[in-house]
Amino acid sequence: MRFNADFHVHSRYSRATSRSCDLEHLDLFARLKGLHLVGSGDFTHPAWFAELSEKLEDAEEGLFRLKDSCVKGFHDTVRPAQIAGEPDASGVRFILTVEISSIYKRHGRVRKVHNLVFAPSLEVAAKITARLAAIGNVRSDGRPILGLDSRDLLEIVLESSEDAFLIPAHIWTPHFSMLGARSGFDSLEECFGDLAGAIFAVETGLSSDPPMNWRLSALDGLTLISNSDAHSPAKLGREANMFDTQLSFGAVKRAMQAGQSGGFRGTIEFFPEEGKYHFDGHRNCRQRMSPDETRAAGSLCSVCGRKVTLGVLHRVEELADRSEGQCPPGKSGFCHLIPLQEILGELHRVGAGSKRVLLDYYSLLERLGPEIMILKDLPLRAIEGAGPPLLREAIERMRQGRIHPVPGFDGEYGKIAVFNDDERETLGGMAQKTLF
Repeated sequence: MRFNADFHVHSRYSRATSRSCDLEHLDLFARLKGLHLVGSGDFTHPAWFAELSEKLEDAEEGLFRLKDSCVKGFHDTVRPAQIAGEPDASGVRFILTVEISSIYKRHGRVRKVHNLVFAPSLEVAAKITARLAAIGNVRSDGRPILGLDSRDLLEIVLESSEDAFLIPAHIWTPHFSMLGARSGFDSLEECFGDLAGAIFAVETGLSSDPPMNWRLSALDGLTLISNSDAHSPAKLGREANMFDTQLSFGAVKRAMQAGQSGGFRGTIEFFPEEGKYHFDGHRNCRQRMSPDETRAAGSLCSVCGRKVTLGVLHRVEELADRSEGQCPPGKSGFCHLIPLQEILGELHRVGAGSKRVLLDYYSLLERLGPEIMILKDLPLRAIEGAGPPLLREAIERMRQGRIHPVPGFDGEYGKIAVFNDDERETLGGMAQKTLF
């Protein structure tokens, strides 16, 4: 069975998240995006765990579905068109996950590392939570902050169940990750010590893509996964994973362990320049810098004179032992996508969340199908005439990687344009003549 999965998600109990991050909205937006499997997020939070226990019911082994009493009447506003062979959009499944923020001291430095934990049942999730609650406060935040070494967190997860597992989250981001420039390590082994062999996958994060990670041979034995890290339901699926395997907890785990040969088909990616830590710089000083510019400036900001925040591209170059363009054998594929609302916003020259964009967005889903399928798989001829005049051309250019990026830096998202001003004027005029 082919399906898309987004494992890194948060509930409304995490800081800086939307109040609509409840199971009903997560289920709804998973259908709109074209996701069949979604992480529950935040299972260590007592109030969210109570909702998971109340609103979910068992589905396939280790997976859950939203109860009919919660779904009924909630999804009547938008119904994406169904495509033959695609998973039934009413059958969204949930897998139990939580992101743990570990802040601790190792080798004389403060480390801040985020890890994603997967549990095969509510019972195992409760067992992990009980162990963590004895160490720190799991009630104050859906993503608990604990003074717990990543290696020791992994040990707790492995002791809770032979099926539970841990994946390091957004491994390159500067402040909170395994390989982060500000508080991370230089290798998986340095972070997890004698238990490093239990790690079989890493999450690459919004600011990097597989080719960037392929430059580090130390990651060759690991499956590269990507997730949205959604803080609102509308952000689901901006990055995701593609599977061709049975739908169960065990099958999903085995696919990530084995990679391409096990049914893991690769990732759906941001263009990494859109991630908010791709380049170096200082957001407050409005200084965006490439790694070469940073090195030339001695890593100092030309405005305030302090050290700039080193971005993901810079950190990858520091640790890389391969040149750009090299791909190790047996790696899964990937594709870069731009969220459909962002494309529509560019075509209309308005914000991605504007009313005009939302009307077009939901109309396209109802006519053509879920968002990921429209962006990635739908034949271009089927898109022709379904939306704004340049939509077909925009999606074709996106699929070919013909884009105009302005890289993100120091916590500010980058911007990806499909057309520059000259192209828009030329193509817009041609579209008007064709329409006339």
